[in-house]
Amino acid sequence: MKKQIQRIMIAAAGSGSGKTTITCALLEALKAKGRRPTSAKCGPDYIDTMFHSSVLGAPSTNLDLFFFDDNTARYLLAENGSKGDITVIEGVMGYYDGLGIDSTESSSYHLAKVTGTPVVLIVNSRGMALSVVASIKGFLEFRPDSNIKGVILNNCTESTYNTLKGVIEHEFNGEVKPLGFMPKMADCSLESRHLGLVTAQEVEDLNLKLMKLRDQAFKSIDLDGIMELAGDAPDLEFDEPEIRRFDKNVRIGVARDKAFCFYYEDSLKLLEKMGAELVDFSPMEDDFLPADLDGLYLGGGYPELYQEQLASKVSMRGAVLRTVNSGMPTIAECGGFMYLTEGIGDSPMVGLLPGECSDQKKLMRFGYITLRAEKDNMLMKAGHEIPAHEFHHWDCTETGSDFTATKKNGRSWKAAFANDNLYAGFPHFNFWADPSLAENFIEACIRYKENKK
Repeated sequence: MKKQIQRIMIAAAGSGSGKTTITCALLEALKAKGRRPTSAKCGPDYIDTMFHSSVLGAPSTNLDLFFFDDNTARYLLAENGSKGDITVIEGVMGYYDGLGIDSTESSSYHLAKVTGTPVVLIVNSRGMALSVVASIKGFLEFRPDSNIKGVILNNCTESTYNTLKGVIEHEFNGEVKPLGFMPKMADCSLESRHLGLVTAQEVEDLNLKLMKLRDQAFKSIDLDGIMELAGDAPDLEFDEPEIRRFDKNVRIGVARDKAFCFYYEDSLKLLEKMGAELVDFSPMEDDFLPADLDGLYLGGGYPELYQEQLASKVSMRGAVLRTVNSGMPTIAECGGFMYLTEGIGDSPMVGLLPGECSDQKKLMRFGYITLRAEKDNMLMKAGHEIPAHEFHHWDCTETGSDFTATKKNGRSWKAAFANDNLYAGFPHFNFWADPSLAENFIEACIRYKENKK
């Protein structure tokens, strides 16, 4: 199948170069011009996609070549891109930075290559003059198929840009187009650490910052050039995946509130495509679970920030404990897993699982892993493997031992609790990495539903 999706990628030499800020400025400016932008994030980060969708109103997806094969990445890009008329993909880390120090695997470059997406390179020009051009040349020539077609200079003055624009045009003879600049705007910074501390809706003065960024983009970024570049993207070619549709309907409760907000939306939508009905509820606000559920999904988020409020909902904690103990199929990832333990900080939680959670003041077991099941469980057979990811500062005294997690460098550790009706652990995964896990989850929900009768 072929589908024409206008698209660009915003990439950079490294983290902290302004990718997130400029991506947000472009999305806001494109909306103001009457376009219907969608967005995507290279890699596993929940926060940027949540930010794009809930704050900017641009439907967003994760495109991750550690999780997905090439065809799945192209399919998800096409499906999400069809909701609008131009897609802006935000890169991750430096453009060529991949799984290892010496690898481009799963990098922004890798994704641009697989999807045929034109790339706009953000160059942080602070402290540089002509060296900006040398930096562009190095990125352009490092790989002959770089796909870098445009450049935006960040932290740049108008006078410096006007001079360097002519140099870039002359040096690259149209191969790379100068597409504008952004001046230093310290009061509008949208750095990742700010977005990661609290939910996106709580970033201070967010709407004001976004409007300032939009107005500046209108002044100093060549939006017509951006749209022209996106329009030059070749058709996406992919095989549409076969999705199993179950005849029997099941209702799956999905925890959604400030404490539990990290989900791969495509993963949840796959459950819906297979016939599941998803019912949102709030462990923070509700006293009881929704009626007639056949499954539970407790996603990641910030339960540690709301531990007292979660603890105060004694009826909800008791309902979750009784329900999971009754055999209801349950997935609990990271924050959801912490909620099922005996406690978070000084606050009691559900108590289904042993262990207490505390702040380690640093990232614990951070990064991509491969999960290998040590025994048969609800989601997979013993020996089955699934790509996954961990990102958390809090840890638990008991993290489970029903899987082995292995990093690319060979380091491994035991992880997660699993049985015939439960997966609970710090690692999170995407059903699109292996749709059989979604099928197995729904089948377990169907069995539970039938046994209730």
